[in-house]
Amino acid sequence: GNPSVILNSKRISMARYTGYPSGRSFIHDYFPPGVKWLLISNTIVFVLTFLCPSQLRREITVVLALSAEAVVRNLYVWQLVTYMFLHGGITRLLFNMLTLWMFGMQLERDWGTRRFLKYYFYCGIAAGVCVVVVNILLGYWGTITLGASGAIFGVLVAFGVMYPDQTVLMYFLFPIKAKYLVMIFVGIELLLTFGPNTG
Repeated sequence: GNPSVILNSKRISMARYTGYPSGRSFIHDYFPPGVKWLLISNTIVFVLTFLCPSQLRREITVVLALSAEAVVRNLYVWQLVTYMFLHGGITRLLFNMLTLWMFGMQLERDWGTRRFLKYYFYCGIAAGVCVVVVNILLGYWGTITLGASGAIFGVLVAFGVMYPDQTVLMYFLFPIKAKYLVMIFVGIELLLTFGPNTG
């Protein structure tokens, strides 16, 4: 075929990943830039907070984790973003990051990095607002919420809508249609999102 046509087709396929004009690689295919940096940043924050002295860890939680009292009464509005990068335990971190990788990878391929990241953060912020409102209505002003579960919930819903009949491997072992797996994971994410010290 025409070399210029082949070159142009490669450029078109690579345009989905903004700012990454080089050739494809294993890392690029299975860890697209948006998903990759979310995985890295969440893991780094978890490790750093885990290594902090307990008193400092509590102070970080007060400033960065999400609570209705801090957001509404103290105007700590940044918590609607920062709470997504804090996790209460290694199990919740691993579940959220595995889910992000499994379902976010395909979405980023389809949408491109910029659109995917916007969607991810919009979902996380919207979930944070919902948590704050629910806690206010229930009188739980001091309840602390942390973790990426709200953003992950949005990723799951988008994947379920776009690929309902795609077969995926649950925990890399059990083949199951995406719509059923998404329902299972959504149920788990709802439990992780709403409630004290969630992650």
